[in-house]
Amino acid sequence: MHRAPCARPYVGTFVVLSATGAMASSRIWQACDAQQQMEQVEVLSGTPRVIFRRNDEVRTFWPQTRVVRMDRKEASGLFPRVPAVNGASISQFYVSKPLGQERVAGLVAEVVWFKPLDGLRFGYRLWSEKETGLVVKLQTLGPDGRVLEQSAFSELDLNAPVRADQLSRLMDATAGYKVVASAVVKTTAKEEGWTLRQPVAGFVPVSCNKRAVSATDDAQGILQCLYSDGLASVSLFMEPFDAQRHPAQPQVSSMGATQLLAQKITPDVWLTLVGEVPMHTLRLFAGQLERTR
Repeated sequence: MHRAPCARPYVGTFVVLSATGAMASSRIWQACDAQQQMEQVEVLSGTPRVIFRRNDEVRTFWPQTRVVRMDRKEASGLFPRVPAVNGASISQFYVSKPLGQERVAGLVAEVVWFKPLDGLRFGYRLWSEKETGLVVKLQTLGPDGRVLEQSAFSELDLNAPVRADQLSRLMDATAGYKVVASAVVKTTAKEEGWTLRQPVAGFVPVSCNKRAVSATDDAQGILQCLYSDGLASVSLFMEPFDAQRHPAQPQVSSMGATQLLAQKITPDVWLTLVGEVPMHTLRLFAGQLERTR
């Protein structure tokens, strides 16, 4: 399940459907060679944009405004896949049950049900292509077994004539675009003066990034820390409280499997939590978060 998704190049259309009826689709190209892992994602829903990834380097092209935003993300976050997370033990918090084989996008896939052992996480049904291990379909299940969200390839070519060097050239074709570099610095929650009084069972820190203060960047001063149990993930965003932008009362919202909780946690800090977990898990993270300086 954790095998690299670019064991062979592929091209496919990926569709995400939530229980609310919201749908999003993307066209994905992926390839790799000895030096680089490349991905191109053309977003087919909403505002047009094309996202390129080269290892941990990310460039998002916005054709309508002719802007390219440069950023960095962990290479393990290449989509779609279930990331391997150091320190996370899926078997400790989920029971896995093989459900046989099914065809997805014309390909034979092994189906596994991951049933959570506590109420801090949702369940999953996962389809992985038999030969490559590529995740071709994923369902997130609520406590009652209802499908909260489904993502799947509607069509997939595992023998696509796509090369990493071709995608790399497209990623570097920024002529005619305004290039905006996002000043992101790798850090840790501890270095930034934050800690969880008690860890949330099963969730381990994956990454933490800080956006440098910039007068031209709307995301100035934001610290993002990501936690995962190997299947589910939770992101914590800490930023200076701004009475002009942030409401006085906590905010909650839900779309499919994704929950959001936002609230002021100190007189000068606004916290936003986003994750594919039950809302009480986000509340637990918020309650355990503590400033150390």
